[in-house]
Amino acid sequence: MLRIHNVKVRLSNINHQKVLSQHLNIREKEIKSIKLIKQSIDTRRKIIYYVNSYDFTVDDEDDFLKYHKNVLKVEPYHYTYLPANDKNVIIVGTGPAGLFCGYVLAKSGNKVTMVERGKKVDERIKDVNALMKLHILNTESNIAFGEGGAGTFSDGKLTTNVKNERIAYILETFVQYGAPTDILYNAKAHIGTDYLREVIVNMRQAMENMGVTFMFETQFINFKKSKSDIEVWIKQHDQLNSLFCDDLVLAIGHSARDTYEMLSKHLIMKPKPFSLGVRIEQLQSKINDIQYHGRQSEYLPAANYKLAVKTSNGRGVYTFCMCPGGQVVPSMNEENTICINGMSYHSRDLENANSAILVSITPDDFGSDDVLAGIAFQRKIEKQAFVLGGGNYQAPIQLAVNYIYGENKPLTNVKPSYLPGVREADLNALFPEYINESLKEGLIKMNQKMPGFIDDSTILTGVETRSSSPVRIVRDEHYQSSIRGVHPIGEGAGYAGGIMSSAVDGIICAEKILLGEE
Repeated sequence: MLRIHNVKVRLSNINHQKVLSQHLNIREKEIKSIKLIKQSIDTRRKIIYYVNSYDFTVDDEDDFLKYHKNVLKVEPYHYTYLPANDKNVIIVGTGPAGLFCGYVLAKSGNKVTMVERGKKVDERIKDVNALMKLHILNTESNIAFGEGGAGTFSDGKLTTNVKNERIAYILETFVQYGAPTDILYNAKAHIGTDYLREVIVNMRQAMENMGVTFMFETQFINFKKSKSDIEVWIKQHDQLNSLFCDDLVLAIGHSARDTYEMLSKHLIMKPKPFSLGVRIEQLQSKINDIQYHGRQSEYLPAANYKLAVKTSNGRGVYTFCMCPGGQVVPSMNEENTICINGMSYHSRDLENANSAILVSITPDDFGSDDVLAGIAFQRKIEKQAFVLGGGNYQAPIQLAVNYIYGENKPLTNVKPSYLPGVREADLNALFPEYINESLKEGLIKMNQKMPGFIDDSTILTGVETRSSSPVRIVRDEHYQSSIRGVHPIGEGAGYAGGIMSSAVDGIICAEKILLGEE
């Protein structure tokens, strides 16, 4: 198979065989097969182009390469499952890390039990809607807890800085279970919450057909390691029971604070840096105008952006989880707190764009040497956001110019998308002063990088605190914690960030278990 990169293509041109034949100056019929493997958008010039990469075949590839130096020969990647062993595995958490760990183990033939404190997707949707519309928070079934993890109610971004060949396998698996095929080639692929919900259910049903046991509304309470096995205590509908396994995988996510507290008594854990801040919200049409320089095309998707700056006090301020055509959603799981996130459907066709604007926080900021001090730091700010929002799970909002410059301008043409609702407040009261200083300077610098990013209608909503875990559960190169047979993985363990890196982490953990690495 042959591969070529950096083929410029007009937005309206979808005949890939013709495009490639013209680019290589060969006849179309010489191309025996062709596959689009990557597509990005180049907006730097007057005419906007796609920049494509293709895999293709011709009759005599070695001879062809002599005359086309910009073409590479590649071997197609296929994921190979390891043989099963006699390990009985319990996985706590059904987010991307836990789900893919369980999927690979099941495909190999191992016995797997998935323990999830939240509900199945369909029931979980009802609980999320009850919070958004009726202000009723279910602390065990929400955007943080439930089938598929927190990413189920997100933009479903499938981009990552991790370079790993398993990413192709993950994307292909998503498509196999119902994701749109454009995730296989889009350079900034996203699946959307609507498709992701379907994919998660389809994967679970396939795993059940392979013999995997799923236990929903089941909380992991504690565990004990003996010479022969690991006893796992669970609580299901207020009933305490125990299960036994050879290996215990902890894919708990970054919001299971009570689980962190229990694990801190058993495992070596360390505080780690994370980030927190606000969500910025603008009209999507404005972001399109900025990013596409006023040009419009039916072929152009809702525009996104990614910004990062360094402030004078040395802190990083950056955008995170930008959601084109999306909405701001409640992601808290504790009563009388506010924590928010962003969510988009695959079409990304809602009125507003939103993104987190985050400030880097280090353990030095926590005010304590306790391993869970970062959680206490998060919780204090989340409780303050609840107070500023007036209670009832409304979120505090403020115009960006009022927050930055102390002005008193009224809300204008950007309608806040956050449900259960919003209340105007002074966001300066949310954070310590060093965070306010960093956020304000960061926003000003971002506007200098991307003129028009902030105007008199730009809204800030508080507060986003769960960008990543504030702790790391220590493990070795074999994915073993300080207790043999206990494997911390994914975002909650402090080793991943986002759907793709978490899924990769879960797959590698499955491989370590199958190989019997100690």
